[in-house]
Amino acid sequence: MDVSFLGGPGPQCGVGIVAPFDFALDRELWRWVPDDVSLHLTRTPFVPVEVSLDLARLVSEHATLREAVQALTAVSPEVVAYACTSGSFVGGQAGELAMCTAMNLAGETPALTTSGALLQALREIDARRVALVTPYTKSVTDALEDYLGEAGIEVTGRCYLGLTREIWRVPYRDVTGMAREATADGEPDALFISCTNLPTYDVIPQLEAELRMPVLSANQVTVWSALRSIGKQAVGPYQALLDPVARRGPAAMSGLPSPAAPEDDAREAPIAPPEVALAGSALPGPEPELADPLVEPAFPDDLTGGQPPL
Repeated sequence: MDVSFLGGPGPQCGVGIVAPFDFALDRELWRWVPDDVSLHLTRTPFVPVEVSLDLARLVSEHATLREAVQALTAVSPEVVAYACTSGSFVGGQAGELAMCTAMNLAGETPALTTSGALLQALREIDARRVALVTPYTKSVTDALEDYLGEAGIEVTGRCYLGLTREIWRVPYRDVTGMAREATADGEPDALFISCTNLPTYDVIPQLEAELRMPVLSANQVTVWSALRSIGKQAVGPYQALLDPVARRGPAAMSGLPSPAAPEDDAREAPIAPPEVALAGSALPGPEPELADPLVEPAFPDDLTGGQPPL
């Protein structure tokens, strides 16, 4: 059969991704990418060190980043992103800027990091007070708070797991539990879920609906910033960073009236619009009932990747 009339694949924009050697969420990055963009991933060399400040420094050494970027130049990406949160905040703002400069010089290509993208995203949604969720140890979480403080961002609450390995195995139910704890007090403007190795894609719209605030994650801000730098838009269901309509609250896309203040109706709770309902959940009939805020929402097992909780 002659298929020459097809003419070949359409043109693609390339985004280079430098990831730590233990990065396991390649597929999650792709979920934010439109069809006319290709991701080109490379990893830093393996080092026998568990997740810690020491590892963050090792995987972000300028020589390591230069070699990775040079390997990516063969496919001519339009921008290169370093997809590691701790590796890009461990040296503070000055360290993050120096990393971007080193990558830019190595490939003569615009470069960015996850931590730099986070600050850009916080400015985009006008958030100055944030709650933090991390899988890290206390010392690494402290370093993230220091980085944000240096940028004038106040941390209102935080919750961390203390993990040093296999972070990609953390199930969504643990992420949502930490999110509720971190945002319980302090009236944050937004929630940030740190670490590019922590799964977050499916849980973001549900948390935004429940918590009534923008929810950012490491992989989300990295892809968003990289695509924005080349004139492309990240894709994703009902996420405040990607959709200005969603920043006005969960009722904005569902057509529901604005929610009553707590003192007017303490039992009213937001729901995600039907089109972003979690996979495996069935909406009962054409008119779904509002969720009861006193009942913790259940996340189906298929969102955990079949992995047991740590």
